[in-house]
Amino acid sequence: MNKAFVREPDFDGRVFCPRCGSEGILVGSGPLDRYLLPEKRGKFPETAYCCTFLRCDVVYFTALETTAEVTDLARSAYPYDLDAPICACFGLNYDDVVDDTDDSQPTRIRNIVARSKTADARCASLSLDGRCCLAEVQRLYMKLLQEKS
Repeated sequence: MNKAFVREPDFDGRVFCPRCGSEGILVGSGPLDRYLLPEKRGKFPETAYCCTFLRCDVVYFTALETTAEVTDLARSAYPYDLDAPICACFGLNYDDVVDDTDDSQPTRIRNIVARSKTADARCASLSLDGRCCLAEVQRLYMKLLQEKS
């Protein structure tokens, strides 16, 4: 069939990483200002997309395929650096989650769950992807528990 008669798909609002094809997560200026080197930040608009696929070197990108890679970060960030806090608001890190799997009660994680409901939680501006860390903390906790059994 001639392409002239084939309808293009409607844009559904999703934007995909130009490197790996993962769906991007829309982030505001807070994470971009916090994590990007100043010279790289100037090349990005107020909002961009975050690629959270760990094996992809791209961290932020735009719909016009401007990209920022891990080497363009001004500070270390989880999951690219396991020593960096998973929770940018309260400092919970990988070792804290490991320690909770060793203890009989996940007290550190429960503390983060409680604190994430307060006004002190500023995930939209402090976290790499602009989202709350609880899903990632719980995923990591369950993964580590599975590895122990």
